[in-house]
Amino acid sequence: MKIEVDIDRIRKLSKEREEENRAFRSFLKSSGIHPNKIDFVVQKLSKTISSRIDCQTCGNCCKEILPVLKENDAINMARHLNLSINEFKKQYLVETETSDGYTFNTNPCPFLEGNSCSVFDVRPEDCRSYPHLHKKNFISRTISVIKNCSVCPIVFNVYETLKNEIWAMDDFDEYY
Repeated sequence: MKIEVDIDRIRKLSKEREEENRAFRSFLKSSGIHPNKIDFVVQKLSKTISSRIDCQTCGNCCKEILPVLKENDAINMARHLNLSINEFKKQYLVETETSDGYTFNTNPCPFLEGNSCSVFDVRPEDCRSYPHLHKKNFISRTISVIKNCSVCPIVFNVYETLKNEIWAMDDFDEYY
């Protein structure tokens, strides 16, 4: 399996394949394949592909995505930086539009140094979880997955491999 890691090429290919990606999303939703089977395959692909990609050579998620921080994330980061929670919020955060947490007040992430996280050990849960491919209900999250194809080499390669494996397969249920 060839892995694409060039983020400029990934952006270009994601744009070119936008219609195809939406068609695959529709196929998944109407295919009758049990969502747990799709989750299993996605998680398997994610483990295989992420083991071959060094996120620190990319860091694109930190450049393009604003994670949602919960109160506990903010407290841990403030403590790590020897700031009061109020100082930390004032200096680095804004409330989300839905008031379900905070996001950073700048993009890229203010803690991105080169392509690495300077607060890696206390990074927000949303960052720890990214690219969220380990989560259940992949089929219900495919709109955000398609958006993330142009951001993350792992997501791009998982989605492309998933398309190749499932669309090419005659009897997915028997294979998995």
